[in-house]
Amino acid sequence: MHLNLLGTYLTRNQKQPSYLASVYDWLWARIVAAILWPLHMLGKKLVYSKIHSAIGISKAGISGGGSLPPHVDKFFEAIGVKVQNGYGLTETSPVIAARRPNCNVLGSVGPPIRHTEFKVVESETGEVLLPGSTGIVKVRGPQVMKGYYKNSRATEQVLDEDGWLNTGDIGWIAPHHSTGRSRRCGGFVVLEGRAKDTIVLSTGENVEPVELEEAAMRSSLIQQIVVVGQDQRRLGAIIVPNKEEVLLAAKKLSIVDVNASDLSKDKMTSLLYEELRKWTSGCSFQIGPILIVDEPFTIDSGLMTSTMKIRRDRVVAQYKEQIENLYK
Repeated sequence: MHLNLLGTYLTRNQKQPSYLASVYDWLWARIVAAILWPLHMLGKKLVYSKIHSAIGISKAGISGGGSLPPHVDKFFEAIGVKVQNGYGLTETSPVIAARRPNCNVLGSVGPPIRHTEFKVVESETGEVLLPGSTGIVKVRGPQVMKGYYKNSRATEQVLDEDGWLNTGDIGWIAPHHSTGRSRRCGGFVVLEGRAKDTIVLSTGENVEPVELEEAAMRSSLIQQIVVVGQDQRRLGAIIVPNKEEVLLAAKKLSIVDVNASDLSKDKMTSLLYEELRKWTSGCSFQIGPILIVDEPFTIDSGLMTSTMKIRRDRVVAQYKEQIENLYK
């Protein structure tokens, strides 16, 4: 509600709210903010100050690369730390958008920086989409590269004749509204995942696995997860469990004896499945069968990049047979 009051609430809606609806929304936000203010001050004194001391940040911080997971964004906002999230690629030298201290819109990577343009296009036709519509994010500006060194073929795949770079990210641009809760968010860029990560089910539905993975990673029982399901009727997942936490949870739930030092695969699978249902219940899609693997994905194994991002394609290739068995 605090965000509604400041006019920094993201929306895809093209239609601008009426003046009366905007006034009502603003008044209601003030009332709720006033009611919650004592609790916020109490939390600040008893809890937030300890977190600030532990992380060494009390007012603001900077996050770069891509979009922050929603729960991380909301957590820092709740404890009073403004995180200025920036967005860019190596091909863009690297910053192309960033949030501002005076308009820190959660869930976004901010507006384009000076002299930089964004557009969102339909993946198949290249048609420019209206604000609020999801598609492939493209960018143009003085910081965008001229091309890959001695690799014209790769350059042609991502850079068109007009200088528009295909970022490979899926996202949308917030519509411009002069009134209402989102009046300060026009033109802000929102990222939803990587185009190459999109899973297409046999039903024709497109799924962005990042949403599910970020939600699942909030569980202390899950160390790593990769959502799968390309050309299948439902989603599945490869999970590297946090075995110590899983065993501890099993003991608390009396699934195993308090003196047990291990947990059977069946019981672990059942416990992790319930954990997935708990944390991903609010997502657009749900995960069906799961594959538990013992070895974490690492840089040395080639399953993670040097920036600690899981190489989804390599993980799926390595566990191809086991994934196929999930759907038998």
